[in-house]
Amino acid sequence: MQKPFHIHATTSTLVLIDLQARLMPAIDQADAVLNQCIRLAKIATLLNIPIIGTEQSPKSLGRNLESIQSFCKNTITKEHFNACADGLIEVLPLQRPQLILAGCETHVCLMQTALKLIELKYDVSVVVDGVGSRRALDKEIALDRLKTAGARLITTEMVAFEWLESAQNPLFKEVLSLVK
Repeated sequence: MQKPFHIHATTSTLVLIDLQARLMPAIDQADAVLNQCIRLAKIATLLNIPIIGTEQSPKSLGRNLESIQSFCKNTITKEHFNACADGLIEVLPLQRPQLILAGCETHVCLMQTALKLIELKYDVSVVVDGVGSRRALDKEIALDRLKTAGARLITTEMVAFEWLESAQNPLFKEVLSLVK
C-alpha cells in the first residue's frame, strides 16, 4: 500500500522525542530545535492533534522540559533507544497512522524509533527543523538514512499548512501567527 502524499490533521499524531533537561544543553542549536518543537506542539494543540512524548532514562537525563511536558497527552518512559520497544505503539491513537516526529537525538532515539515505525507500516514524517543531535554531521547522516528508509522529511511550516489545508480553516490566522 502506497502512503498518501499529503499529511492530514485528522490522521496525524505528533511524537516529541527526548527533549530532556540534561540532554538539551549538549544538542547543536538546541534553542532552535526546542523552539520549533514548542511551535509544533502549539499548532497541534490548536488543531486537536494528539501529542505523545518520550523520555530516555529520565533518572539519568531528567524529565522532558516543562515547556514540552505541558503539551503531551502521554509520556513514555523508556530505556531502549527505539521507543516502540517500551510501549509507544500501545499509546498511539487508533485511526491516526501518520506520525510526525521531532526531538533528539536525530541519529539515536529518533532514528531508531522512526525506523521501527516505518517497518510497522506507519506513515512517518520527520520535522527536520525540529530535530537535533550533539553533532551536526550525525543529524545530517541520520536524516539521509531516514529518507532512504521511507520517512518523509518536512519542516514545521510545511506540516502546519498541510494540517490547515486551506486559508479558509477557522484556525488559519492563529496558526499563521505561530508560523511567522
